[in-house]
Amino acid sequence: MKTFLALILLVANLSLDDIIGDIYNRMTELSEVDYEQLQTDLYALAESPIDLNDASEEELSQLPFLSSRQIDDILLYAHRHPFESLYELRLIPSLTDYEIRDLLPFVQITNQKSEIINAPSAKEVFTKAQHEILARVDARNIEAFEGTDPIYVQTRYRFDYQRRVTFGAQLRRPQGGQAEDLQYGAYLRLRDVAPHLHSLVAGNFQASFGQGLVFSPVFHSGKSMYVQTIGQSAEGIRHYSSVDGESLHGAGVTLRWEWNKKTRLDISALYSLKRANDSTWHHLIGANVTVRHKRFELQVTAAENIWSDSIAPYRNTTYNSHYFRGTNQAVLGASFRYNHGWFDLFGEVATAQNKEWGFGTIVGSRFYPTSGVSLIALYRFYSPWFDNALGYAFSESSRLGDENGGYLGFDITSLNHWRFSGYGDVFYFSGPKYGIPDSCTLGYDALAEVQHIRENWRISLRARARQKGTAIYSARLLFEWRRGGWSLNTTADFNHTPLNGDSVFHYGLSVAQDVAYRFAQAPVSIRGRLQFFDAREWANRIYTYEHDVLYAFSIPAVYGFGGKAYLCLQWQIIPQLALYLKLSETIYEASWASAHNRPQTRTDIHLLFRAKL
Repeated sequence: MKTFLALILLVANLSLDDIIGDIYNRMTELSEVDYEQLQTDLYALAESPIDLNDASEEELSQLPFLSSRQIDDILLYAHRHPFESLYELRLIPSLTDYEIRDLLPFVQITNQKSEIINAPSAKEVFTKAQHEILARVDARNIEAFEGTDPIYVQTRYRFDYQRRVTFGAQLRRPQGGQAEDLQYGAYLRLRDVAPHLHSLVAGNFQASFGQGLVFSPVFHSGKSMYVQTIGQSAEGIRHYSSVDGESLHGAGVTLRWEWNKKTRLDISALYSLKRANDSTWHHLIGANVTVRHKRFELQVTAAENIWSDSIAPYRNTTYNSHYFRGTNQAVLGASFRYNHGWFDLFGEVATAQNKEWGFGTIVGSRFYPTSGVSLIALYRFYSPWFDNALGYAFSESSRLGDENGGYLGFDITSLNHWRFSGYGDVFYFSGPKYGIPDSCTLGYDALAEVQHIRENWRISLRARARQKGTAIYSARLLFEWRRGGWSLNTTADFNHTPLNGDSVFHYGLSVAQDVAYRFAQAPVSIRGRLQFFDAREWANRIYTYEHDVLYAFSIPAVYGFGGKAYLCLQWQIIPQLALYLKLSETIYEASWASAHNRPQTRTDIHLLFRAKL
């Protein structure tokens, strides 16, 4: 209990940016994570916290640090005896103090159960809804845009009525673009507005089911320090707030029949139409059936892809010889999950139409031998012809296909003030893969982290060894200290890439010092960083999370020899209007910049105004 109270006090000193930053730092280089969507979801949940006594699995699954078992246990606890205090989270055995610390900003207890679903009146919707308008202007990499426009512009509107009616629209112009380069998108989502109509989405949306072999999940933890979330079930059909090309464009609906809190049936259908390229349209028809009874879940998912013209990879190479070519592709998958209390079982099997029918499967289990100890084992196999551009599951590569691997992970939180976690993964490719020089590659990825946490400070050490064509060994030391309005964060990263036959010691080094202060008497907070880096080869690049303006993310690859500094300012001018500013300057050593044909300096300015009614 003493540790838990210390963590409660620590949360009081943490800002939402600190918690989101900690979530990102526990991830490893995850190119497939939609960081913008994730951050948008987390800020929205923090502003409208989930009522634990009226929470749904779908809502809690938006929190990336909660496992399927933890979500089930929270729902079961609330069903048996409703929460009266947030302190009761400590009574759920599967929740550690660390997860509770991250959970607290996103949940609340209102003691108000939702009434029988009724369609809200138009007057009620508009008078009780939240309206948010964002206007953002960036001057990015000013020195590199000589003679062109380095300005990035974005405007965004969001309307939210109790998460039952959500509408958003976004317009942006990329840097160096013209009027015809404008990118725009919009979405509308209706949730539980009529009996059995669980969700209706139109515009930009995403579909996520099972383990991701048919449709890619919105958030995929992959190989990160969130060991317990491996094999997390996906979120179904939901809106997509960005305008990037990864979203679907069309409409989707989910009908739900729920007999009680333990048994339900979901039927989902979707249609999407978007351009595959300048001359080819992509039609997508998909469907999913989900049956849930107590702690067992079964899903069947199907998708039919139709292109108006035959598609093929941009150029023919050895690594893409098994990529899909043609005009029609069918994908079918079935997944399951079963939670028995002290262990979870999950898996999915799928097949994809190609020159030959491809086959993919993933199966795993989480074990909880004792309180505070979590173990996970996972196996996946994707045949060479299993190519599905819309799917992304647990994998070493960014594109599924031709992979065979086994994964073991652990997370130990039973020791007072200490946390140990890590994983080991071994994988095999039978043929060439993008970015890997040798065929028939046998590789590995191993990582371990130890944390020591106290009331006002935390220290962690992470070590990683990875072999995928080229070996790389890395380590990260992180120290955090908070007291009152002050926050200090020191991060040191180092990696080494031994190259055969090369006598030069290739390494990457980065040391960053963050300082933040929240004024007690003024609605202002500032945050700054000084960073030194020496990573002269691209193979030694280091990814570091940076704080930015609201709803923006920055996890750049530090590459070269030099230093960086940035300053972030947040000012709540009036309750309805806030200003966010980031000034960033990077300076490269002159000889390195000249040898790599880069400007010696890089200047970035991000400015955002947020109006909320």
